[in-house]
Amino acid sequence: MPIHRLNHAVLYVRDVERSMAFYRDVLGFRVIDGLAGLPGAAFLQAPGSSNDHDLGLFEIGAAAGANVAGRTSVGLYHLAWEVDTLTDLDELAARLAEAGALVGASDHSTTKSLYGKDPDGIEFEIAWLVPADAIDDQVRADRARIRPLDLGREKARYGARTVGGIGVSR
Repeated sequence: MPIHRLNHAVLYVRDVERSMAFYRDVLGFRVIDGLAGLPGAAFLQAPGSSNDHDLGLFEIGAAAGANVAGRTSVGLYHLAWEVDTLTDLDELAARLAEAGALVGASDHSTTKSLYGKDPDGIEFEIAWLVPADAIDDQVRADRARIRPLDLGREKARYGARTVGGIGVSR
């Protein structure tokens, strides 16, 4: 049986309440009541998700060291979530910036991406995928380079409310 999608991710965090508030208030996740049953644990569901939960948070305390994956050890670089429209991406860019959590924005040709960090410095990506019928030879050729993201330009090109490719990036 082939794997066809990520169902959920689990993160170790210093303070579960602080992290839960970030994912709820900034990214719009919904806290799933009654699912945790464990002290220092929380489970959240992404907006529009049909999963039981998309994110599990487990508190390990304020003394926990920083995540050094990719700097001095192997480990997960980031998680990536998809949004439906470029308007959604633009709204999240503003929310992340307001929270001081926006650390980058890139145009990968077939994906338009924001990068953020949660209160513990765990990095994540939020992406809009170009619909398959809009991926032409120019888009394919541009995949070899990463450019700064210009959301205004991309909304003019693809439409602010055009639904993205949902898992399509070829």
